[in-house]
Amino acid sequence: MVISKENKDFIDSLIDYYISESESYKQIAENFVPEIGSVPDTAFGIITGCVYSGFLQAYQNQQQTPSLEDMKEFNQIIKDRAALMKKAIIDPPKAEPIQDVKIVPEKTD
Repeated sequence: MVISKENKDFIDSLIDYYISESESYKQIAENFVPEIGSVPDTAFGIITGCVYSGFLQAYQNQQQTPSLEDMKEFNQIIKDRAALMKKAIIDPPKAEPIQDVKIVPEKTD
């Protein structure tokens, strides 16, 4: 069995979400210094575990079990996005600045 398009899209959306929240996971990893060797690697592991959990939950919700081929494909998806994930952990995406909004009062006649 090959991962369905719906499940691939879900995995991609999970990865995108965790990339956008990478700074939070880096902070979690920092709580384990000096017990850990690398904050970025630990944060990457936490994020990968969360994505993996979501992947398994998606199958469970569909009353399916991922096959070995599904697992290999999942691992490849993670490998393909790993550099982007690590970059987000090392240099987290910056929030877009909110544009100044000028509020103009309603005209009353």
